[in-house]
Amino acid sequence: MPILEEDGAAIELAHLLDGLIVTGGPAIEDGLIGELPEDISPTDPRRLESDKKILGAFLESQKPVLGICYGMQLANALRGGRIYADVETQMEGAAIHSQKRGGTSHSVGVALNSILHDILKTDTLNVNTRHIQAIEQPGRGLRIAATAPDGVIEAIESPDGSFVGVQFHPERMGEVGDALFAYLVQQAQQG
Repeated sequence: MPILEEDGAAIELAHLLDGLIVTGGPAIEDGLIGELPEDISPTDPRRLESDKKILGAFLESQKPVLGICYGMQLANALRGGRIYADVETQMEGAAIHSQKRGGTSHSVGVALNSILHDILKTDTLNVNTRHIQAIEQPGRGLRIAATAPDGVIEAIESPDGSFVGVQFHPERMGEVGDALFAYLVQQAQQG
């Protein structure tokens, strides 16, 4: 996506596209609880402002969006949700969720009544762990779709399924992760 500086350009771009993936990236600072730790960098301000405009336009239009890690957290922040700056130090009982810090893959429980459950067709899923930040509270119009055994929120979604956000990286999960991309394409094709 290009870096956009005007709201109108983001709205026009959203009208031209049928779906959006917001990938992983640096730290989110909107809706943040606490200070960023030294081992995570903030997002470049120009990228962040552009991403907010584009993602905001998609969320408002209810066009399909898949948010991955940074993408999930940014959507949550745009909806007024809160984010731990460092989940390991701020959430009691949190496991290590950063591969840089020694975290490994772990299971997540997928909510039975969720769109994510319909997509993945499973109650549990083994996922990679590559994050320092995590959602503390979902934003307006978003609900929890999956959690790690320690209670860390691993996925959120809108009840209508136009937005699905995952903390893990499905692009690194083979066929299991492919289901999320197939869902986005299907939703985009249906308009």
